[in-house]
Amino acid sequence: MKGEDHIRTLFGITLTDKPTWQQFLICSSGFFFGYLVNGICEEYVYNRLKFSYGWYFTFVQGFVYLTLISLQGFTTKQMVNPWKMYVKLSAVLMGSHGLTKGSLAYLNYPAQLMFKSTKVLPVMMMGAFIPGLRRKYPPREYFSAVLLVVGLILFTLADANSSPNFSIIGVVMVSGALVMDSFLGNLQEAIFTINRDTTQMEMLFCSTVVGTPFLIPPMVLTGELFRAWNSCFEHPYVYGVLVFEAVATFVGQVSVLSLIAIFGAATTALVTTARKAVTLLLSYIIFTKPMSEQHAMGLILIAAGIMMKMLPDHKIPQKLRLPDAIVKQVKSYPRDEKNEEQDEEKRSLV
Repeated sequence: MKGEDHIRTLFGITLTDKPTWQQFLICSSGFFFGYLVNGICEEYVYNRLKFSYGWYFTFVQGFVYLTLISLQGFTTKQMVNPWKMYVKLSAVLMGSHGLTKGSLAYLNYPAQLMFKSTKVLPVMMMGAFIPGLRRKYPPREYFSAVLLVVGLILFTLADANSSPNFSIIGVVMVSGALVMDSFLGNLQEAIFTINRDTTQMEMLFCSTVVGTPFLIPPMVLTGELFRAWNSCFEHPYVYGVLVFEAVATFVGQVSVLSLIAIFGAATTALVTTARKAVTLLLSYIIFTKPMSEQHAMGLILIAAGIMMKMLPDHKIPQKLRLPDAIVKQVKSYPRDEKNEEQDEEKRSLV
């Protein structure tokens, strides 16, 4: 576990002095809450209200983030990294957010999740090439990830048969977001690893400040800026939904950064994949969609992948291992002559 020499907190809760399982539970709970609300709001805005302005909504979300970060008391004086470190990260982050939200105009929400759920595999593979990480994972980790991905794909393909909404444009957009996501988590982990004093608020603040201007060119070139402004002006209650969604996503985003800083990008990707399964299930419960046997099979595989990930490694902890010098000394220690005579008697009786 990384970051043990730095006191890390999450919304006033000190994580460093707590056991690992409590750190994981607190960060995962904040993440699940934030992104479950985010998923419900996105499906409501895109599929129910038919407002498909991903770049503009991400732009509005950025200003909500900056307001919430300032309320947390963060200032640029608390920064420990140079601004240039966040340029590449911010471009990837905003591109991923914009493409992900924009793809919902061409894909239904479960179909989008089918593609996004595969993120864990490229994140794990990309970790081997990011400077400062060079991560390697055991086969069990990959098998667990494959079970999660296959389970989610089965689930969403079953949904595609009952409520299809696939488009080549949406597939291209979500695939681009997937490529960016494979870099994003590993780049964030690399920054946390290089400078352990980096806080979640600094990461989110700098990414938002540097990344928000990247959203302006695609909004202007596609004409989305003016269409979105006119639509939201005619229906101002949409801004209320967007702000509520952004606040919840802010909680989830800071929790995600805490998971990356403490447990790494791959473990965080597995958690986000599990969250997608819960979001899918809630989507069917809240919006009363039909379920089939294929849905059930997908849920079983998802559960199996999560359980495999939770299995402990069957390795002797380093603290419980005897030093090599003691082991060699015990092996070379002369045996007692009386014990040798008793062994000889036992052999003769046999």
